[in-house]
Amino acid sequence: MLLNLVLALSMPVGVPADSVPHADAPQTYDGRAGALEVRPPRIVAQPVIDGVLDEPVWASADRLVGFSQYSPSDGVAASDSTQVLVWYSPTAIYFGIRAFESHGPVHATLADRDKIFADDYVQLMLGTFNDGRQAMMFAVNPLGVQADGILVERGNGAGGGEREPVDLSPDFVFHSKGHVTDYGYEVEIQIPLKSLRYQSAAEQTWGLHVLRTVQHSGFEDSWAPARRSSASFLGQAGQLQGLTGFHRGLVMDVTPEVTGRADGAIQKSGNWGYDGNGPNVGGTVRWGVTNSLSLNATANPDFSQIESDASQINFDPRSNNFVAEKRPFFLDGLEQFSTPNQLIYTRRIVQPIGALKFTGTTGGTNVGFLAAVDKTTASLTGSHPDMFALRLQQNVGAQSRIGLATTDRQDGDNYNRVGALDTRLVFGKIYNLGLQAGGSVTRTDGETVTGPVWQGRFVRNGHTLGLNYVFNGLSENFFAQSGFISRPGIAHFGLDHRISVFGHQGGFIERVDNDVLFDWIWNYHDLTHGNRSLERKNHFQTTAGLRGGWSVSAGVFIETFDYDPQLLRGAAIERRGPGGTVDTVPFQPVPSINNTDWLLQAATPQFKNFSANTFILWGKDDDFFEWQPTNFFFIEAHTQIRPSDQFRISLDYAHIQYRRPLDGSLVGRFRIPRLKLEYQVARPIFVRLVGEYVASEIDSLRDDRNGGAAILLPNSSGVLEKSVPYLNNSFRVDALLSVQPNPGTVFFLGYGRLMDDPESFRFRNLQRQSDGFFLKMSYLFRIGS
Repeated sequence: MLLNLVLALSMPVGVPADSVPHADAPQTYDGRAGALEVRPPRIVAQPVIDGVLDEPVWASADRLVGFSQYSPSDGVAASDSTQVLVWYSPTAIYFGIRAFESHGPVHATLADRDKIFADDYVQLMLGTFNDGRQAMMFAVNPLGVQADGILVERGNGAGGGEREPVDLSPDFVFHSKGHVTDYGYEVEIQIPLKSLRYQSAAEQTWGLHVLRTVQHSGFEDSWAPARRSSASFLGQAGQLQGLTGFHRGLVMDVTPEVTGRADGAIQKSGNWGYDGNGPNVGGTVRWGVTNSLSLNATANPDFSQIESDASQINFDPRSNNFVAEKRPFFLDGLEQFSTPNQLIYTRRIVQPIGALKFTGTTGGTNVGFLAAVDKTTASLTGSHPDMFALRLQQNVGAQSRIGLATTDRQDGDNYNRVGALDTRLVFGKIYNLGLQAGGSVTRTDGETVTGPVWQGRFVRNGHTLGLNYVFNGLSENFFAQSGFISRPGIAHFGLDHRISVFGHQGGFIERVDNDVLFDWIWNYHDLTHGNRSLERKNHFQTTAGLRGGWSVSAGVFIETFDYDPQLLRGAAIERRGPGGTVDTVPFQPVPSINNTDWLLQAATPQFKNFSANTFILWGKDDDFFEWQPTNFFFIEAHTQIRPSDQFRISLDYAHIQYRRPLDGSLVGRFRIPRLKLEYQVARPIFVRLVGEYVASEIDSLRDDRNGGAAILLPNSSGVLEKSVPYLNNSFRVDALLSVQPNPGTVFFLGYGRLMDDPESFRFRNLQRQSDGFFLKMSYLFRIGS
């Protein structure tokens, strides 16, 4: 019963287009012939989206043909033929895809949303503002399973001829179905105008890119013959011209939600018990103020995670780990808040009582405004913190822009205010220059400090030669409490060079990239006072792309790290004298450590049932725990197995360890295996089970330069204490049933448990530390004609 109901909800309502009004003869637009200005027909019809292009309306659609290869090499004809049909009605735009596969099997699975990239797939990038800077991405696999997101070009690429990545966080309501045929596959797509933001002009021109990925060859093909040696991929798009007679109507999405949870822990009685939370009623409203501007509001939302964030290994204790935003309210329009140095980071809003957001584009200006009042759990003063962020970006010329970002976070009498200007200048087709300058004012417990932030980035995205030069600085008094700063109080200067060599089409070696990086880091105070850099790195790496989608890479990293006073601050060593006397003397660090690390990396193609990649780094490195040279080893590996079209097994493993060169004893080791099992019961229904084990161990610290003397560290009261060995083994299990017929309409039922393991990976006598059940139900109401 539930399955039938969900399948019914997930189907778009339509009427057969058995009678299509007369239209001009359909046109064919050959991308390789430069026919990139498409004037699709406007037809008043509403076909049923069933994945079969057999209705009369499709015979009147224009055809896009003549695809070129984009990756691994550009400028040559695509090996596999693709036809894309396009037309539009007053309320939607339609695409039909016929993908011909004559060289290998079609890869198609029943995947969850945004999980189609191990399959064959086609991407449609619609630049609805025709500014060559941003586009909405709609992707489908051969069964019509969807992925979607936003591509905003910011000029932060490595100068390696690669497109900037699509942000898959946003979800849009659109309809698609497909099926595998004897010649390849066929997909039918309807994108409602209510799901798009676009210009207000009576007659419009949109940018259009169509990309097809073929997994058996590892090739990516493009209808517009885009070149990799360009500062902009979107700037090379084709166009949909003469779009008129749109009827978007009122756009009002109302999404009420009900959530409940029960968190388990040991009670005062010593028994295990649950504290219930809910039912909690909240909701979100989205209003399309104009075709291009949206107002979102949320009240009392429950942002329970449906899957715990994956644990990360931190190489450097001075750096913070980034965790991506996953909460639906913040995802819509999130691209409008992007800035150099990430001055706006919505996860700083922990659990808002209410929030308001205004985003969109008007008159060539991108607007993002966000205001929120948080619960007291996010406060250091016991008050309700409030935050607002404003981001404005104005298009200048064909590809350039200027921007403003400002944030304000108030917590009682404490506050943090940030303001910055930035620009991206594109010139000479392959060059872009990014600049930013700003600062912060921070008041804490009656004391106010100010500090600057600045950045310059120059990128050359050439076919053979790529450059990415960056110089940025963050004062030790610069704080961005509404943003994300990975490592504060530093200045960084990096020179990255890439030389590419391309093989013959169909050859064993398709492309070789040689990368040389020179990188320096200062404590900001040292840079401004003319002192030498804290870290100096020379990285040399070669990556080869092989026939069929294989990739291998090797490199050597030669580095020098000077001692940073932030490490082992106030530490001492325990020195034993004659007669067993014990004395403490200040820890005297070695001034600098020279490192040599080796790198190996490999990735398989996306086989129909299997894919894998691994990254290995080892050699002589610095040990931040004891500040001495160490034998270092790190491995990160990912494998995905697809036993059937509905079942996926993901295996991840991360391992890092430090050993003392003198006797090979272990200083520290972190091991994180993660297993994810996903079964797609039907297109909108899946079941997921995740198990993650985190094993951490750190030895008691010692100074081998002083005969293994114990290192003493000050405690919270400033008293020196010996460090003690640290051992922690945690095992977390998460289970989820998800029913999601469309973005906004969801049913989640989940359970999570955190346990301690007394001995690493023994799974004996597991001790439950916490657990919890949660339930969430929401329904998307689309109001308006």
